Amino acid sequence: MTIVIHHNPDCGTSRNVLAIITAAGQTPTVIPYLDTGWTRPQLLALFAAAGLTPRTALRTSKSPAAELGLLDPAVGDDALLDAMIQHPILVNRPIVCSPKGVRLCRPSEAVLDLLDRLPPGPMTKEDGTPLIDAEGNRLD
Repeated sequence: MTIVIHHNPDCGTSRNVLAIITAAGQTPTVIPYLDTGWTRPQLLALFAAAGLTPRTALRTSKSPAAELGLLDPAVGDDALLDAMIQHPILVNRPIVCSPKGVRLCRPSEAVLDLLDRLPPGPMTKEDGTPLIDAEGNRLD
């Protein structure tokens, strides 16, 4: 099973998701999207597969969305996509692709639904929030 994570190493949620995937025994393909950037077809395909729109995928905090005027609901999808291509940080993350589907994994435990098996427990997020107990049960 191939898993792909569009990853930002500076994001705690993204780091948590990557840790969950690797703890489950997977070696994901890691795409550092801030370095590689996005293409319009790539974003359209990811959003369609994940059930997202450019508006719902827009990262509004810790991004230049407000300064660029993108928070105005009148800004259309084409303008949002153009901005996301120009400023990759505007795409909320992490987006994970697996044979079970594509999902924006916020909160990080959303990735558990995309895995064939859960990581062994106990497992916590970086902040200490429990994810999986010692018996291997999900705690979300």
